[in-house]
Amino acid sequence: MARYQKTTENPIREQSKENQLPDESFLRAHEELVMRMEQSTAELLKAHAENQQLLEAITSILITLDQDNQIIQFNSVARTAFGISREDILGQPFAKSGIQWEWDRINQAIADCQQENRQVRVDDVRYTRPDGSDGFLGLTINPITKEKDQPGQVLLFGADITERKIMQSQLSRSQKLEAIGQLASGIAHEINTPTQYIGDNTYFLRESFGDLLGLLEKYGQLLAAAEEGQISGQLIAEIKGTIEKIDVEYLISEIPRAIQQSLEGIERVTSIVKAMKEFAHPGSEEKTPIDINKAIASTITVARNEWKYVAEMKTDYDPHLPLVSCLPGEFNQVILNMVINAADAIRDMVGDGAQGKGTITIQTRQAGAWAEIRISDTGTGIPKNVHSRIFDVFFTTKKMGKGSGQGLAISRAVVVDKHGGTIDFETEMGKGTTFIIRLPIVPEAAIKVPEYIR
Repeated sequence: MARYQKTTENPIREQSKENQLPDESFLRAHEELVMRMEQSTAELLKAHAENQQLLEAITSILITLDQDNQIIQFNSVARTAFGISREDILGQPFAKSGIQWEWDRINQAIADCQQENRQVRVDDVRYTRPDGSDGFLGLTINPITKEKDQPGQVLLFGADITERKIMQSQLSRSQKLEAIGQLASGIAHEINTPTQYIGDNTYFLRESFGDLLGLLEKYGQLLAAAEEGQISGQLIAEIKGTIEKIDVEYLISEIPRAIQQSLEGIERVTSIVKAMKEFAHPGSEEKTPIDINKAIASTITVARNEWKYVAEMKTDYDPHLPLVSCLPGEFNQVILNMVINAADAIRDMVGDGAQGKGTITIQTRQAGAWAEIRISDTGTGIPKNVHSRIFDVFFTTKKMGKGSGQGLAISRAVVVDKHGGTIDFETEMGKGTTFIIRLPIVPEAAIKVPEYIR
């Protein structure tokens, strides 16, 4: 049989190869790809759901804005806090969210965060709750992403601090009442001393007036006798006797002094009452420009009985110090805490002061944009091992029953949290301590301030 060699494929069979269905390996690969895509999608959906659950579970207000300040996240706490539904707000411009709060502060903080790509803190933001009542928020604005020369997304994270502020206010008021109670006997003594010599001088003036009235009656008799031309030696003798008896020269010198002392006593009582009124006045919830020199002087007067037995008080006020934006009542409380602490530290050094007194020095100065207050004492100093705890609530270095440990903690909260200032101290064991308070000065305040009591 003849052999032949195949030199080419059958064209019909070749064509059928081109049109044949995919083989099994390709189908399996395709199926695996689809399964992986479905699995990835499920995982993404699960991660998204978990992420949403996590965001919703956060117990703080959480709002995310895109680079155009449109809302892309608004968790349940935020919805509850502002009384706004999620469906109504997502994708909307933040400025049209309907939130009632201090928009000027919020907008400025967001702009700073986006432009400087840094976290911005906004404290004590006043807002309106869903029930119409006022509340306060503490917020941090955090940058998320930022493209070159373009504003980035931001995350607003915060909490309602209304209850905390109420508690702080109650704690501060309680501490103030405690301080006033502590000062009550001293104030009573301070008022009693001038009142006592006002009373003594009044009794003296009443008796002196009776004596002078008797002498005037004799002079009246002398005038009548002179008009009749019948002045007798007996009448003249009686007048001389009356003059000697009541000691007219003494009365002439002492009556003016008694009047002057009484006037000074009244002025002293008036200044104490005025100082007490200024110190104890609840003040405004809003900051107001005040003359801190005058406020310090009033507090020194109120606390006089706390320091006068153990220390000499020296003041060095800057007469050109501009007004400072403060909550007056709370500022007075800080100064009182410092003065009492200084007196206690000195008392630990000198005892009752019988063998010598220490010195409390209060100085005010302008340090750039700050008003600086230095309160120094020549007391025991603060041990190094407690430096970091000085401003902790309920921490005290005083003996049991002597201090509550609230004074410095409240002072720090008032100066730092409520006034945006700073408080620090310098100390040396056995030589004393200086507390340094800095408060921002009112930019528009005039340099010349009213007269204050020194």
